Amino acid sequence: MTDKPAVLFVCVHNAGRSQMAAGYLQALAGDSVEVYSAGSEPADKINAMAVAAMAEEGIDISGNTPQVLTTDAVREADVVITMGCGDTCPIFPGKRYEDWELTDPAGLPLDEVRTVRDDIKSRVQNLIAELTN
Repeated sequence: MTDKPAVLFVCVHNAGRSQMAAGYLQALAGDSVEVYSAGSEPADKINAMAVAAMAEEGIDISGNTPQVLTTDAVREADVVITMGCGDTCPIFPGKRYEDWELTDPAGLPLDEVRTVRDDIKSRVQNLIAELTN
């Protein structure tokens, strides 16, 4: 672990929710937080609607690639935030875990993905406030 907190966002495909959350945390917290995302069963590419929804916020996640969740990634994180991956996320004592119940944006139209995006933004803003105080 580094001097700054490390946050790992985990969802099943690492193509929508976790990518949007990581994009927001990176954009809003800058260099004050290490940001990672991964999936228990990563997709081949990021959800195009998630990319479009984040672009509306001025955040480009189009170049990101879904990553497979590893034990090392969890070990390195101070905070692990899961989004529907259930029991597939390894648990390490002493880590802070949160489960954000969010609708999976896969297959949803842009207006519904915006709702998920806005919920994620609010949660990320609250997380930043907790981590930086």
